[in-house]
Amino acid sequence: MAKIIAGFASSHVPAIGAAIDNGQTEDPYWKRVFSGFEKSKKWIAEVKPDVVIAVYNDHASAFSVELIPTFALGTAAEFPPADEGWGPRPVPVVKGHPGLASHIATSAILDGFDLTIVNKMEVDHGLTVPLNLAFGSPAEWPCPIIPLAVNVVQYPPPTGKRCFDLGRAIRKAVASYPEDLRVVVFGTGGMSHQISGPRAGLINSKFDKSFLDRLTNDPKGLAAMPHIEYMREAGAEGIELVMWHVMRGALDDKVKEVYRFYTVPASNTAVGHIILENGVKSAKKAALRKKSAPKKAAPKKKSKAKARKAA
Repeated sequence: MAKIIAGFASSHVPAIGAAIDNGQTEDPYWKRVFSGFEKSKKWIAEVKPDVVIAVYNDHASAFSVELIPTFALGTAAEFPPADEGWGPRPVPVVKGHPGLASHIATSAILDGFDLTIVNKMEVDHGLTVPLNLAFGSPAEWPCPIIPLAVNVVQYPPPTGKRCFDLGRAIRKAVASYPEDLRVVVFGTGGMSHQISGPRAGLINSKFDKSFLDRLTNDPKGLAAMPHIEYMREAGAEGIELVMWHVMRGALDDKVKEVYRFYTVPASNTAVGHIILENGVKSAKKAALRKKSAPKKAAPKKKSKAKARKAA
């Protein structure tokens, strides 16, 4: 059976992709950003996922004001890089996993999520930048990738709770897929940033770090955060963080935080990153199991008389 083993969340700043494409990763401004993902590359190389489910938002590449799906799941065999105004990025074509993607779509829709099924779609920096940060710049991506686009561009975006619940539905779907696959779920976007208006350039490190803490330890409470709080504390584009809840909802209640990285700024954006692994047993459940386990009977002591007789 397939199983989700971990979650990987990171910002998807387009300028990070430009720095990679233009060979600027060692420049002083960018080196601190890319050095923060070196451990992540080693981690994912050791984990070797069979499939990645990548939650991201499209930036008017595949969709526009003419068509705004709240949740769009890519079920195609491949997804080419989009032309975002200066030509497609020089990255590999994303190879999908139609079998698992179609299974997720069926399971989630029957579970109450009206996903848009997309059989032809180009993917932009929202997806390809996190792939670069995780896998580097290979000739081809090392595993199939299922894109899940979330609308956080046009009002109204989905709530954090709805995203978290979708993660739960994805977890259920993956667990019922018959093929033996190890799956990692990516959550992308954020952290705090605003690219226009009077508050352009806003970064709130205190909010960002609290978000990372609660993502690990209080995911349900964090998912209940209303839209207005994202806007007020993290800027207009900080709403992208709701996509991290899809990733977190797909994981177990108890997770292990493997790695965290945070730096500011990168092109007027706070860059955040976290890796969470499944497989952490609840201490409370472990204690209950221990308490309810049958106790071994203590060996009976022989009486002194019987001991003398036996001798």
